[in-house]
Amino acid sequence: MSNNYNKNEGWRGSLSTLFFSPFRMLTLQPAKEVMSDIIKLLPDHVANQIAAGEVIQRPASVVKELLENAIDAGSTDITLVIKEGGKTFIQVIDNGKGMSPSDARMCWERHATSKIAAAEDIYNVKTMGFRGEALASIASVAQVEMKTKREEDSVGTLILIEASEVKKQESFAGNTGTSFTIKNLFYNIPARRNFLKSNPVETRHIMDEFLRVALANPEIALSMYNNDADVYLLPKGDLQKRIQDIFGYKSPEQILPANEETSIINVHGFIGKPENAKKTRGEQYFFVNKRFIKDAYLNHAVTSCYENLMPKDQYPFYVLHIDIDPAQIDVNVHPTKTEIKFEDERSVYQIVRAVAKKAIGQHYHTPTYEPASEDTFLNLTRPDAPLTFASTPERRGSDPYTKNTFTKPAEKQDWQELFNVINKKGDVVGKQFAPQRNEELRQATLTPEVVTRQVMQVHQSLIISQIKSGILLIDQQAAHERVLYEKYLIALENNPVASQQKLFPKTILLQPADEQLLLEMMQEIRALGFDINEFGKHTFAVNGVPAELNHYNEQDLIIQLIEGYKNQSSTALNKKEKVARTLAKRAATKTGTSLNQEEMNMLIDELFACKEPNYAPDGKVCLTTLSLQQLFEILGKK
Repeated sequence: MSNNYNKNEGWRGSLSTLFFSPFRMLTLQPAKEVMSDIIKLLPDHVANQIAAGEVIQRPASVVKELLENAIDAGSTDITLVIKEGGKTFIQVIDNGKGMSPSDARMCWERHATSKIAAAEDIYNVKTMGFRGEALASIASVAQVEMKTKREEDSVGTLILIEASEVKKQESFAGNTGTSFTIKNLFYNIPARRNFLKSNPVETRHIMDEFLRVALANPEIALSMYNNDADVYLLPKGDLQKRIQDIFGYKSPEQILPANEETSIINVHGFIGKPENAKKTRGEQYFFVNKRFIKDAYLNHAVTSCYENLMPKDQYPFYVLHIDIDPAQIDVNVHPTKTEIKFEDERSVYQIVRAVAKKAIGQHYHTPTYEPASEDTFLNLTRPDAPLTFASTPERRGSDPYTKNTFTKPAEKQDWQELFNVINKKGDVVGKQFAPQRNEELRQATLTPEVVTRQVMQVHQSLIISQIKSGILLIDQQAAHERVLYEKYLIALENNPVASQQKLFPKTILLQPADEQLLLEMMQEIRALGFDINEFGKHTFAVNGVPAELNHYNEQDLIIQLIEGYKNQSSTALNKKEKVARTLAKRAATKTGTSLNQEEMNMLIDELFACKEPNYAPDGKVCLTTLSLQQLFEILGKK
């Protein structure tokens, strides 16, 4: 190769000789056979199933697509029927304009749509379903029957499809409109079917989609049936009437109109009064051009207006519609179309915030007092003796939800002495969860061991105790959650908690979706000390609750339990663990609650009797230690 080198070409000449001499070419040719091509086009039914994984995630996805198609068809009356959480049966019937026989066949093809003809149309979309993948995706993973008829046609078209294969197409006599019946969703993909949740959970997701469509289109009559029972029967009307029909407890006096027209957007809808805010999310709805969206930025625009008007752990109600030029937004940034992109997001935020603030300012103001005359107070009759007030112990927190759940020690009375004698004779009531104070167990659980029981509370949040090597810090809320969580797990397994009976039963009204979840949890929460029975449509009677929750408002307590349960998204937890974790979080002593010495000692004992005292059920740290060396280093002391 050195002979082929020259100054002008460098090594190019030698490389050229290497690759283009006949001898070299023979030596470089591969001896093995040429491999065949490995890249191939997917069959249509496989491509549809893959697309279905993105478009059709669960039965609620099917309901959303079919309801939106019915709306785009100009329907004024839509009926939804489901069975077994939509897994085995979903039917959507509308009175829209229907389809011709050729359109009825074409709509099942991928990317077949009547809404878009050119690429620029994507940025001017005013309808819901425009991607053209929904029906093809549904047909690839279910058994589908469609009946459709136009008003000008004497007969309609019936089509049966299974796994993207058309089994039948024929004429039928029926009413104008379209009916879709979806059976056995994911029947041909067992793995996907196994990932579906329980029937009540899937039903709740379907109800969420139904309510979003109902609130976006109050001018359309909608009805929903679940397992042959009517859930919603919503007549056509205005938005205020629709809100009252769905949220029955939202009377006109509890919501405030919020309306404004600007050159950028028009806003109209209703927001809730501050005093009617809830401790749970779920009643916040934004619609942009009648499309439901999730937007944390706009949510902050509304909730920031309630600052100092309600507690931080509460959430206001609102249903707000935003009308905007479709060219100013991009609705194609998310597969489910629940997120959109605004061209001028900051201006939209400011306008929404101003509208909400104006609604609250106009309709919610502090009442003023004007005396009848200047000498009103001078004419009051004075009592013969001055009024005196008996001294009362300091109230420990004005919020009933932060009330201390530990039992306060009372002065020892004769009846208590008798109770102690009975216990010594073998009574074991409450023994299951009594604090275990023996030093041997504590030393086995805690390293390093506690050498003194002089404990103190810091900022009504932390408990500090001295140990041999330094100090022990305990998060009182996280620690109490761990204690209650393990207590409830034991109760759910084999030892139900006794119920604190109410003198008068309390009735609670739930939304249909929440009702389904409560029925799913019923066996578990009864084992935890709740005495609840069905008392009519969407109504339950609470006859008793666990003793440590007796101070809660029953309606708020049950709604918080349901909300906490639905937010437990971990698939690693079974139903009992989810219920126990949810109830422990609600019942635990909250940060900001003052504890006395005996209560702090009791909490420490019960914590170190737990199987896992170091962490709360949600993974938060319950305790930590600081050695003397660490403390000295903080203070700069050697």
